[in-house]
Amino acid sequence: MLRIHVSRLDLSRVRMATRPDAMWETILSFHRLRDRRASTVFGKWRTETRARLNGEAQLLSAVVPPRGYFPDFLTPSQEGAEPFGLDVGMEALRDTPADRIRRELDLMAAGRRRQRGGRGPGGPGAGRITAALPAALSEGRAEPLARLIGALRSYHDAAVEPYWPHIRASVEADRAVRGRALLDGGADGLLATLPPMIRWRAPVLEADYPVDRDLYLDGRGLLLQPSFFCRSTPVVYRDPSLPPVLVYPVTHTGAPEFAEPGPWLGRLVGHTRSAVLQSIGNGCTTSELARRAGVSLASASQHASVLREAGLVLTLRHGSSVLHTLTPLGGSLLRGGAPLALS
Repeated sequence: MLRIHVSRLDLSRVRMATRPDAMWETILSFHRLRDRRASTVFGKWRTETRARLNGEAQLLSAVVPPRGYFPDFLTPSQEGAEPFGLDVGMEALRDTPADRIRRELDLMAAGRRRQRGGRGPGGPGAGRITAALPAALSEGRAEPLARLIGALRSYHDAAVEPYWPHIRASVEADRAVRGRALLDGGADGLLATLPPMIRWRAPVLEADYPVDRDLYLDGRGLLLQPSFFCRSTPVVYRDPSLPPVLVYPVTHTGAPEFAEPGPWLGRLVGHTRSAVLQSIGNGCTTSELARRAGVSLASASQHASVLREAGLVLTLRHGSSVLHTLTPLGGSLLRGGAPLALS
């Protein structure tokens, strides 16, 4: 069981990620690729993804075991609530200090040995690569790290990027549910609505977990990161000194795969307001909205107000914080009339 100890200060610093995290989705999807369970949700995706891969899986398996610990540096941490996009995440991975890479790969190797009763890497044809790549990475050389980053990017392009609208829609739906809970019950209400494998028993957030562990937030707060490819149990960093994040599975409702909005939306509501509506699609504060849409803070607030009066946007207020998110009607308009599942 995982126990996250949450002080009153931590409770005031609980926040929701604004969108899916490309690095978490990439790594967790690689777990789903090798996991035959949940075929209803992931079966077709597995078949399609395997047909597009060209050897990336064998390379990635060297640093992402099918079970147990995988290195924290593969999913770089961030201080705020804005998750990394793929390019920024890859740059953060490239900048990982060599001593941290070595330390975390040693932890991974120790876990693999325990799983195999002290034996070395196993699996048909996997031994040479699963042993050689971690060893080369541990030496701190740039070339093996570049190989790993290239494999991650190629894998992401095959396994994650084609499904990104579906992934994003699922995370947006989860954020809408959590946002209403935050509005109705504050951070306590938000934590109480997390998926069933996570239980809020103040001041401790308990979760089903493969090992017994306590995580003390110590005033740093907690980032809640919904994930499409997370399954069964949440994920946290092994290193307690990293910014605390709880990655948890969204509810899979079979949300439709959307096309990006066409030019008709701009003709309907105006190009600036169309850009504002698309920016709000991931959920954002007013300042984030201004930055994403390329307008002033006052203009962003005004556009959000008009969209809210039209029933397209919901503004959630909690203390001094304001979060804009789409209503089901706004989501349907943005996606060309397709309904957005929120259950």
